Amino acid sequence: MLEPLNEGFLSRISDLLMCRWSCRHCCQKCYESSCCQSSEDEVEILGPFPAQTPPWLMASRSSEKDGDSVHTASDVPLTPRTNSPDGRRSSSDTSKSTYSLTRRISSLESRRPSSPLIDIKPIEFGVLSAKKEPIQPSVLRRTYTPDDYFRKFEPRLYSLDSSSDDVDSLTDEEILSRYQLGMLHFSTQYDLLHNHLTVRVIEARDLPPPISQDGARQDLAHSNPYVKICLLPDQKNSKQTAVKRKTQKPVFEERYTFEIPFLEAQRRTLLLTVVDFDKFSRHCVIGKVSVPLCEVDLVKGGHWWKALIPSSQNEVELGELLLSLNYLPSAGRLNVDIIRAKQLLQTDVSQGSDPFVKIQLVHGLKLVKTKKTSFLRGTIDPFYNESFSFKVPQEELENASLVFTVFGHNMKSSNDFIGRIVIGQYSSGPSESNHWRRMLNTHRTAVEQWHSLRSRAECDRVSPASLEVT
Repeated sequence: MLEPLNEGFLSRISDLLMCRWSCRHCCQKCYESSCCQSSEDEVEILGPFPAQTPPWLMASRSSEKDGDSVHTASDVPLTPRTNSPDGRRSSSDTSKSTYSLTRRISSLESRRPSSPLIDIKPIEFGVLSAKKEPIQPSVLRRTYTPDDYFRKFEPRLYSLDSSSDDVDSLTDEEILSRYQLGMLHFSTQYDLLHNHLTVRVIEARDLPPPISQDGARQDLAHSNPYVKICLLPDQKNSKQTAVKRKTQKPVFEERYTFEIPFLEAQRRTLLLTVVDFDKFSRHCVIGKVSVPLCEVDLVKGGHWWKALIPSSQNEVELGELLLSLNYLPSAGRLNVDIIRAKQLLQTDVSQGSDPFVKIQLVHGLKLVKTKKTSFLRGTIDPFYNESFSFKVPQEELENASLVFTVFGHNMKSSNDFIGRIVIGQYSSGPSESNHWRRMLNTHRTAVEQWHSLRSRAECDRVSPASLEVT
């Protein structure tokens, strides 16, 4: 015979499972915890509600105690609790307790404040459709000052070489058909054993006929071309071939070496400039070829035919002159040393030049003294190392000017003018003024400086002392 189930135990279990609140000691009268009369701190929350007792529950407890008797009397009649002889709760007690618990839970849910409704619009991700207009952010416009405005200019875009980017994208045939300046044949090779770069200028072809700027050229059918070679950015240490007379297809076959480390050579650009020699006027640049050495195999070497492109430098440099100045206040002597010159303008087609330097002392606007160096035959890079001394009292030093003129010696006619500079009171440029100022500040000490030669017209325009000499 099986014993009947303990109905009192089942009622307790049902109360425990159906209720959200339970007493931590006996699990009876879980809502009010009247079985143990414990404080609120001993009540444990087992449901999804927060651990802290909500304010609305505290207010409902006081009203529940006041109205509990009314609800019980009117809705559910109270009946005395009767226990069975074995101490078990009857089935009627179980149904009453379940009904009472259900009413209490429903009353609590009705008193619980409702949460506020929040209207949240869905967020749309992805590409906007064609019907919707995207909102563009406002752009803050900056007001530019004049300094900011001119800082945006790029001078290279406005130079004559600004088309170099377009030329790089063209082939040699396209360049030749566009400019029609001819082609140049050359080769390069680097010697790792001796650390020098060899440039061989072989020949040129299809050069254009010469252009006379002042009408003084007699032969307008043939050119007298030669080639200048340099490694950019250094244009001072350049070399040049011999002049080939009256030909548009010159054959040079000349080699030149540049003492330069291998890594430095890879950072340079080989510049070959074809120039037309003119004895009676400035030499005219026909065209140029530039080759970045980082783009070629220097050790293996190679030779190329390259089309000539126009150059922004229409005229050739006249050359440079190295001078040394020294003034002795006690003796009242102005000492001048003519040391050397380089890359002078060639005045003779066959043998280069026979250059010499004329030095003239001008006091105010009056020519006082003239001296000159010896001439050196067949060179454009002469070494003089000659000294000259002029008597200039210290009170007259501020009004003195020195005019240096380089000529090419010519026995059949007048000497050929190459270039000129003026140093002193009426200097021909900033470089000359700086050299004179340094000499005045350092008496009894020689001051050396390189000077670029200028044309006669340029010196006459800026220096009155140049007009007083021949």
